[in-house]
Amino acid sequence: MNGFLAALLLLGGLQAMPARAHQIESALRYLDGDLELSSSFSNGEPTRGAVVRLLQADGTPGQELGRTDDQGKLNLDISALDDGVVDLQIDGGPGHRDYLELPVEAGQVQLDDVVQGPMLLILVGSLVSVQRRRD
Repeated sequence: MNGFLAALLLLGGLQAMPARAHQIESALRYLDGDLELSSSFSNGEPTRGAVVRLLQADGTPGQELGRTDDQGKLNLDISALDDGVVDLQIDGGPGHRDYLELPVEAGQVQLDDVVQGPMLLILVGSLVSVQRRRD
């Protein structure tokens, strides 16, 4: 019974600890001609030191563009990117990621067409569409 009481006390102590946010919310805007990424947890806390990188076509990490500052912000230079759609990952650590799909035209992101969402949903959708052939 002593082990049971110790487990209850431990669990009770853990429940008293404040929960940390897991979801990252990111936004882009042009400020004085510079593209600024602003990223924070769902509780409003900035995502300090998050790695911001492009993803390759197969979803693996690509070129690192920088890290967010103490306010969760990073100025992005995308002027060298080709026209088309690129995927951006904001990586605050395991379970703390955001993904943005950026349409680039003439070195500028078309902000009205940016898509935000988890890559997991895309992968799950792809897996569901695979069917087993019956002979």
